[in-house]
Amino acid sequence: MDFSLGHLWSSMGLFAKFIVVTMGLMSLASLLVMFERIVVFMRSGSESVKFAEQMSAVLAKGDLAAAAASGLTKDVGHLGRTINAGLTAFRHAPSNGEVAVDSVARALERQAAREVQTFKRGLGVLATVGSTAPFVGLLGTTMGIVNSFQQMAAAGSGGLGTVSAGISEALVTTALGLLVAIPAVMAFNFLQGWVDARSVDLAESSNEFLDVVAKHFSK
Repeated sequence: MDFSLGHLWSSMGLFAKFIVVTMGLMSLASLLVMFERIVVFMRSGSESVKFAEQMSAVLAKGDLAAAAASGLTKDVGHLGRTINAGLTAFRHAPSNGEVAVDSVARALERQAAREVQTFKRGLGVLATVGSTAPFVGLLGTTMGIVNSFQQMAAAGSGGLGTVSAGISEALVTTALGLLVAIPAVMAFNFLQGWVDARSVDLAESSNEFLDVVAKHFSK
């Protein structure tokens, strides 16, 4: 019997074809999210490094006024947007040091949370594909076995040739489910790890900036 992909597709039932098409769409969605997130993460990381190099010397001197003037620019990455939120809060903060520091801290925390949430955009698709694709493939496997028994009952015998089409259909959907799920799970774990690392970076940078603000008002 011919077990080429073309023959397997032609011998599949309508439900099995629906399963294969569904998993194809799931795979496409996960790949699009994967590459889009990688591009976004790389660009934001590069912009954040440039911002840190530009701002570190200014903040090291404790000159927050100069930092506020030079930091409020576009394309500064996740780090720049977070620190800029703190600089904006500093510019509009009252003269009371304790109140000002608290206001800057809240602004930094809010923006950092927004940045982390933005990074997580689309990761739910990867998690959903990774967790459900094997079960979608298993559904196709179950229907393939059902078709095998139906063919066996119709033929009145249980020879291998009678059930081979249904069995091959079942195995193909199982394999496709795993092929779709494995890259999605790997991509999700990698990207989620990147987001967690950047979340720590934002927290550390925010605390360092807050120390500079506190020193400014303690003078």
